Amino acid sequence: MKCLFLLSLVSALAVCWARPHLRALSHELVNYINKANTTWTAGHNFGNVDYSYVKQLCGTMLKGPKLPVMWAFGAAEAISDRICIHSNGKVSLEISSEDLLTCCSECGMGCNGGYPSAAWNFWTEQGLVTGGLYNSHIGCRPYTIEPCEHHTNGSRPPCTGEGGDTPNCDKKCEPGYGVSYMQDKHFGKQAYRVPADETQIMTELYKNGPVEGAFSVYEDFLMYKSGVYKHVTGAEVGGHAIKILGWGEENGTPYWLAANSWNTDWGDNGYFKILRGEDHCGIESEIVAGIPK
Repeated sequence: MKCLFLLSLVSALAVCWARPHLRALSHELVNYINKANTTWTAGHNFGNVDYSYVKQLCGTMLKGPKLPVMWAFGAAEAISDRICIHSNGKVSLEISSEDLLTCCSECGMGCNGGYPSAAWNFWTEQGLVTGGLYNSHIGCRPYTIEPCEHHTNGSRPPCTGEGGDTPNCDKKCEPGYGVSYMQDKHFGKQAYRVPADETQIMTELYKNGPVEGAFSVYEDFLMYKSGVYKHVTGAEVGGHAIKILGWGEENGTPYWLAANSWNTDWGDNGYFKILRGEDHCGIESEIVAGIPK
């Protein structure tokens, strides 16, 4: 048994030593992934940005407070979808990421990351108002932080590595909205964690709509362009929350289909596929959802 253990240890170390350390966001990393004969294709999603900025995109706190798990976008988008689904399409609105980000003190650290589970709990206890994207003037509290351009070509201002302050929790709607802040609140009936079981997650998606998921991001994921993501190489960057919409198979590889929040010029028009059924990077261990009132 001792010899077998030592043999396994040596084999594992040999794999680690054989894997080169490639600089994050580099051409060398893209080339290495694309030559690895994996299930996905890499490319450049980030242009002239500091790596510190990219790390700030992965501020979701994994293994957070349990329910009877940039995170604000994943939660707000999934909640908006579920309100529409459970009203049979009669209620179509955008839940405010700004309201969740700034007013949920128990959710974490605002712009510096938070717990997905606490966000859904906040929806059931305190409610959330409506609000669209930056400068949209949609809803009570549209997003006030200007988006930035992390791709090499684009119309947005460039992203930097500097962390911005979280906006204030202003419990009022923007001028001209016509409805008070409290009147605009929408509440959840219940929030819950979905067990880390492939079948139960699929059933949840089918019956109730999109869920919020969170997983560990590695440097190679930053370069995702298409296909079914499997971690190939690179160090861990941090936790990240996303919206899972469905599932499928591509060339025999099962996947979850997810929407990211890193602009539509990232990945596959803002979407990505990740290996399903193996809790890859923890994707099936942090699923949270809820039912609207």
